[in-house]
Amino acid sequence: MSQLNPRQSEAVHYIDGPLLVLAGAGSGKTSVITRKIAHLIQKCEIPAHRIVAVTFTNKAAREMKERVGQLVKGKQARGLTVSTFHNLGLNIIRKEHQRLGLKNGFSIFDDQDSRTLLTELLHRESDVGADEVDIIRHSISNWKNDLISPSQAISRANDEDEVRAAQTYAQYDRMLRAYNAVDFDDLILLPTVLLRDNEDVLEKWRNRIYYMLVDEYQDTNISQYLLVRLLVGNRARFTVVGDDDQSIYAWRGARPENLAQLAEDYPALKVIKLEQNYRSSGRILKCANKVIANNPHVFEKQLWSEHGYGDPIRIIRCRSEDHEAEKIASEILNQHLQKKRPFKDFAVLYRGNHQSRIIELKLQQFQVPYKVSGGSSFFSKAEIKDVMAYLRLIMNSDDDNAFLRIVNTPRRELGPTTLEKLGQYAQNRERSLFSVCCEMGLAETLKAKQYSMLKRFHDWIEETRENIQRGHAVGAIKQMIRDIDYENWLVEQSSSPKMAEKRMENVWQLIASIERMLEKADDENDVESVIGKLILLDILEQQKEEDDSDRVQLMTLHASKGLEFPYVFLMGMEEELLPHRTSIEEDNIEEERRLMYVGITRAKRELTMTYTAKRKQYGEEFEPTPSRFLDEMPQDDLAWEGRGFQKSKEEKQEIGNAHLANLKNLFD
Repeated sequence: MSQLNPRQSEAVHYIDGPLLVLAGAGSGKTSVITRKIAHLIQKCEIPAHRIVAVTFTNKAAREMKERVGQLVKGKQARGLTVSTFHNLGLNIIRKEHQRLGLKNGFSIFDDQDSRTLLTELLHRESDVGADEVDIIRHSISNWKNDLISPSQAISRANDEDEVRAAQTYAQYDRMLRAYNAVDFDDLILLPTVLLRDNEDVLEKWRNRIYYMLVDEYQDTNISQYLLVRLLVGNRARFTVVGDDDQSIYAWRGARPENLAQLAEDYPALKVIKLEQNYRSSGRILKCANKVIANNPHVFEKQLWSEHGYGDPIRIIRCRSEDHEAEKIASEILNQHLQKKRPFKDFAVLYRGNHQSRIIELKLQQFQVPYKVSGGSSFFSKAEIKDVMAYLRLIMNSDDDNAFLRIVNTPRRELGPTTLEKLGQYAQNRERSLFSVCCEMGLAETLKAKQYSMLKRFHDWIEETRENIQRGHAVGAIKQMIRDIDYENWLVEQSSSPKMAEKRMENVWQLIASIERMLEKADDENDVESVIGKLILLDILEQQKEEDDSDRVQLMTLHASKGLEFPYVFLMGMEEELLPHRTSIEEDNIEEERRLMYVGITRAKRELTMTYTAKRKQYGEEFEPTPSRFLDEMPQDDLAWEGRGFQKSKEEKQEIGNAHLANLKNLFD
C-alpha cells in the first residue's frame, strides 16, 4: 500500500458505498483494482469467493489475476472470480441453463457461425451479398446489446429494411434455440434478462456476490450496465474504474454516458480522480489534455506527470504517402543504429488497417523487423475451427453448424444433394441433422451408400463421446484426430508439406491447451466446461500471447489501447483519415478525438505525427487537409518539419544512412 499515491490509496480503502474511480491514461488503475481486492480479503475479511472482478479481455483478466495472486496467496484467494464480462455471463448461463430453456452442453456460436446461419436464413428468400448479411448481423447485435427482443424489434421497425432485419432476428433466435446454442451477445443478454425477470434467481446471485469491481467501465453497453446494477442491487457494494476520454468502442455498443448514469442511479456515489500519469512526459500530457478538452465532459480531469517536460512533439509534413512511410522507416532504423534504441520500443499507429501496407513495404526494404498487431487469432485458423467443430458436435449433438462444417472434413463422399435431403428430412422431423442420421426413415430418403456413410459417422461420433466421458479425454481426442487421418487431409489441403506440418502443430498445440486446462479444472473430466472456455477464447482472444521479440509494433489506434511505447509515430494525421470520413459525415467527431487522445497517451518519451501533402485514392492523386486535431494542440509545444518540398540536409543524411546500414547488413 505504501507504493500508492494519496488518490490511489483513498480509492483502495473506500468501501463505505458505491465508488467511481475516474482513472486517466497511465494512472495505475490496475494497481488500484488488484490492491483493493487484496484489501477486501485481508483487511475487511470478505471471503474471496464472494468477490467478483470483471473486465473486457482475457488478457486484462489474466494480468489482473496474476497480480492479485502475488498479493493474496493460498487458501485466502480460493474461489475469487476475476474474469471477462462474457465469462461471468457464461457461468451464470451454465448454472441456470434449465431456467433459460437450454439443455446441458449448449454451444456458443462465434461470428463465423452466426454469419453462416444468417446467410442460410436470408438465402431462403433471395440471394444476398456478404455486406447485407453483415448489416443485419450488426443490427441483431445492437438489439441484443440494448435488450430488445425480436418481437419488440418487429414492432419498432420503421421501413421495409428494418422489418426484414427484425424478422430475420426472430428466425435467427428460433434457430439458435433449436441448435441448443447461444451467440456471443447472448452471454450478456440472457443472464441480464433472467436476473431482471426472476426475483428468486436474482436474490440467489446477489447473495453470492458481496463486492463487485468493474474495469474499463466506459466500455459497457446497456445490457452490461444493467447486469452490474442487478447484481449489486441497493446494497451498492461496488467499485467501477473507467475513463470517459478513452471510450472508443461506440461502434460495438459502448456507452461512455454510463459513467454519468451511475451518478443518477446512485446519488451516494463517490468519485475519486486518478490524474497522476506514470507513463508520459509533461509535454505529451499537456497536448493530450488540450485536445480532449474540446469534448464535452461530465467529469473534468487534468493528467500530470513527474517525468519532466520532455521534447517537443514533432509534426512532419511529407510529400506523399510513400515519402511518409520512408521517413518513418528511415528514422526508426537510424535511431536504432545511432542511439541503440531497441526496435520493440517503437510503435507506428494508424486509423485504419489499410494504412499498414505501405509502411510494411518500407520496413521490409530497410530490413527493419516488425510485427502487425491485431491480426487473425489462433482460433480463426481453419484447422483449429475444424477440430473445435468436432468437439462442439461431440458436446452438443444439436449443433447443426458444427455438423455441417465437419461432415465432409475430411471428405466422406456426401455431396450437396445428400445434405439437402438430410436437411429437409431433419426439418420435417424438427430434429437436428446429427440426431436423424441413424433413423430408418432417412434410409428410405437416401441412397444406401450415403445413408451407410452418415450412420457410420453418427456411430463413430457417439463412440468418441463415450471415450471422452469415460475419463480419458485427451487420449480420446488424439484418437479422434488419428481416426479421421487429419494429418493426411492437411497435406492434401496445404500449399506445401512444410505448411501442412505447421498446421498440424497448431492442432497439437490446441490439444495441449485442452490437457493443461483439464489439469487445472475442478473436475478432471469436465471437458464440456473446457470446450466452452476455449470457444470463448476463440471469440475474445484476438491477440496472441505477448511477444517480446525485438520488432517495431504496427497497429491501429483501437488496438493500441492499454499499451505504451517509448517512441510513437502517429501517421496519417489528415481529415478523412483521423478524423475518419464516416465520423465527419455522421458528425461524430467526439469519438475520433478520443481516439486521438488514446494515440497521444501511448507515448512515453517521444511522439511524432506525420501527414502528407498529396495522397492517392482509387488511382487519383489529391491534396488532403491536415487533421483539425493538429490545430487543437498547444502550438508552442510543436516542432513542425518539412513544410517545404525540398529534402533537408538532415533528411538526405538519414535516408543515406539507412541505405548504407542495409548494405552493411547484406555484407554481414
